[in-house]
Amino acid sequence: VQLQASGGGLVQAGGSLRLSCAASGRTFNPYGMGWFRQAPGRERDLVAAIRWPSGITSYADSVKGRFTISRDVAKNTVYLQMDNLKPEDTAVYYCALATYASALHQPAAYDFWGQGTQVTVSS
Repeated sequence: VQLQASGGGLVQAGGSLRLSCAASGRTFNPYGMGWFRQAPGRERDLVAAIRWPSGITSYADSVKGRFTISRDVAKNTVYLQMDNLKPEDTAVYYCALATYASALHQPAAYDFWGQGTQVTVSS
């Protein structure tokens, strides 16, 4: 499976960005997909995750009410709509895919990772 992330960039505080992650490579039936982020000197943390069959979502407390994860089953694509961005949201954002049922908040649950896309929020 290959994951191709796109949509990062530079935005002012209060602005919005939409990240996309398209999956390809083999019969596609994941347990879930997630977006993680990693700022310099910090660990890679979950931002949001979605279970693929059901669409059930979960979010980090820091982004609840501002970010929305969604998926397009027909396009094998997951999205992250980010609104009301803050400077502390600045990081490299990674999409990831979990093949089997597991704790989607843990990076170790994911089998495949995208290349990362930079999001920079200026104050």
